[in-house]
Order: sequence, then C-alpha cells, then structure tokens
Amino acid sequence: MTVEKMTSEALEKGEGILRLAPTWVPRSFLMPGRRLKLATQDLYALGAHRGGIDERWFASTTMAMNENRAWDEGLSYVVSDGKKFLLKDAIDAEGPRLIGRKMWDSYHRWPVYSKFFDNMGPIPHHLHQNTAQAQLVNQDGKPEGYYFPPQLNPVDNNFPHTYFGLEPGTTRNQVRRCLELWDTGDNGILDLARAYRLKPGTGWLVPPCILHAPGSLLTYEPQWGSDVFAMYQSMVEGRYVSWDLLVKDVPKEKHRDLDFLVDLIDWDGNTKPNFRDSHFLEPVPAADTASEGYVDRWVVYGKVDGHQLFSAKELTIQPGMRCTIRDGGASGLIVTQGTGRIGELALDCPSMIRYGQLTEDEVFISAEAATAGLVFENTSKTDPLVTLRYFGPDANPDVPEVGAWKKERTV
Repeated sequence: MTVEKMTSEALEKGEGILRLAPTWVPRSFLMPGRRLKLATQDLYALGAHRGGIDERWFASTTMAMNENRAWDEGLSYVVSDGKKFLLKDAIDAEGPRLIGRKMWDSYHRWPVYSKFFDNMGPIPHHLHQNTAQAQLVNQDGKPEGYYFPPQLNPVDNNFPHTYFGLEPGTTRNQVRRCLELWDTGDNGILDLARAYRLKPGTGWLVPPCILHAPGSLLTYEPQWGSDVFAMYQSMVEGRYVSWDLLVKDVPKEKHRDLDFLVDLIDWDGNTKPNFRDSHFLEPVPAADTASEGYVDRWVVYGKVDGHQLFSAKELTIQPGMRCTIRDGGASGLIVTQGTGRIGELALDCPSMIRYGQLTEDEVFISAEAATAGLVFENTSKTDPLVTLRYFGPDANPDVPEVGAWKKERTV
C-alpha cells in the first residue's frame, strides 16, 4: 500500500488526527534525567556507546544529527491499523491537508518540532546558529522555546538553574581566551555568564546565537526544525566536552578560527542588562474559560527577529468536562496528565513506557481538523486531563508577545 493511501485512510479513521509512536533520542555527552517515563532498563536501549536516552521528540520530521545515528533517528512514525510509516512521508503525500496550504507553499515541510529534554545535570554553555551561519554547512538555524511542565518535574535533579548569555561588559577577548584554554581544564566561560533559577510552570524564549547552559528541569522545547549547535564550555560537572562539539556545525576551514567562533555569538543579545525581560515567559490564558471547566494557556510564545516561528499551548480540562478547541493551524500534541479523548481517539498518560512500546499519549492534529474544531473530553472522575500542543510559523494570529504575562498577573 502506498504512503498516500495509508495517510488518507489514517486521516479518515482519525477524523483528521494521526496517532504517533514515541520517538526516543540518545545523547552520548549527557546523562539521562529519568523523568521521561521510559523504563530504567531501556535508558541505554541503543547501546551504551550511543549514550543514554534523555530526549523524546514530538511530531518530528527533523533528523537528530548524532554521530553513528540510525537512518530515521529523531523522525516520528504514524501508527494506524497495524501499519507504521513516517510522519515526514505522510506530510510529503498530504502536505496541504496536514499542515495547511500556506505553510506547505512556504516550506514544503513541517518546519518545526518539539521534544522533552531530560538531563540529570546541566549541559554546556552553547548556542544554536542563525540561518546564515547554519547555511554555511547546509543546515537551518535554530531558535527554541522552553516550558517546564510541572507534571514531569517531581524532582529538580542536580542543578535547576540555567546560565543565559554573558554579563554586560563582557568582551570578545575574554571569550576568545576561554577558547584558548579549552584543553587546560575548565575554560571558565560560566564566569562570564549569569544563572537564573528555573521554576516549573514557566519558560523562556531563546533566539539563535544566544548562549545558554540549560539546567536540570525536564523541558518541553518547541523549536525550529534543526539540530545545529556549538558548545562553548570545555567541562561540565568534571566531564570533558570535546572541541568537536563546538565546531560540528562550523565550516571545516573555520574549526580553529577563534575569531570566527567568537563572532557566532550575538553580542548585543547576549549582554543585554535586562535579559530576563526579553526572554522569560509565564503562561497567558487564551480566554476566560475556567468557569466552563477548562483553561487553554499560551506557554511558549513571542517572536524571534520579528517573526512568529513557533508557539505552544497547555490545555487543562477538569474531570468529566469536555470542550471544543479551534486553532489556526496544525499541531503536535502530547498528554502530560490524565485520560480522555480527542475526537474519536483515546488519550492516556502512561506511567512507564518500554522502548518500542506504542502509547496513546501523542497525536498530530492536521490543519484541516484544527481549524474545523476538535472536541476534547476528560473521561476521568478525579484527575485533570492536561495536554501540550505546539504550532508552526504564523499558525495563530493571537500569539502573545514576550512580557504579556505581566498584564495577566494580579497582586
């Protein structure tokens, strides 16, 4: 059976919604935080040489650019009637129907993805290249957003603080000196940065070229469809960080060009005195619906360089309640708490997942279904049903600006 036929049948059966299988991604240079609900015995299911699994990717058509990766690493699969096929292939087959005509004509792909990132401790101070920089190695740039879902953060793990940017007044020569000291031990890059304590239920917007050393809260990360990065910190928690992780997405002839590497940094953006005001996020209700038994809140929002590239909402439905939700475009959805239904498909948040096991906690909502409106129902008598869904560029005209949460806060 062709992908076109399988996609069409799956869309008909799911009334515009596709069931997705879990997509697990290892990182050889990180230590799993053990909050993804993946069974402990499966944390190294791909082999210890590949590293532990500390990421789960959602509705992804983006490859994970790991060394020694599988051919489909990072790519999500659609599951329907015992058949399994790539979401990427489904979108290639039914692009306008799945992601909307405007997005298909602009990108000819689903240009975003999201993931849970779950690490035991902090990761190196690093940045993601912008489009111009990434195109030097035939990649896309990568802005990203963060949200720390309370349901998946029962413990903080080792370091629930993130270093962002550089202290105002930091010079290029100071960062260059850190790179010169790479092989001498800790190169001291964090001495030039500022740490912020992380709080479940909040988030951050991180444009390209902004240095950040994410802390140890499990993070929901809507982002542009790319896996580029450059690590600027030589040691983390006593572990050496290879120079290769600094230059993996840099032209080969620039691998030892310290001035080029220093200039990858957005100096104005990194040294802003009011950095928090420009990047910190708290949830913003989309409407006043609490009296109706549900609340839909923006949790990742704002523009990057004047463009609305991705966004995310958290929908909470009280026990026994139902609601109809209309969005401006397609989305990837993951359940973080409870049980219920979306249209005709069951939703259920698992307590433990074996590697390779199918679940009922993840779906892709087509643009066709999202704009028509979908009925969500909480079938539990006791627990809220909580879901996160993320959107692609310009999907919703009412996405708030960074700082909108301040208007919602009451004293």
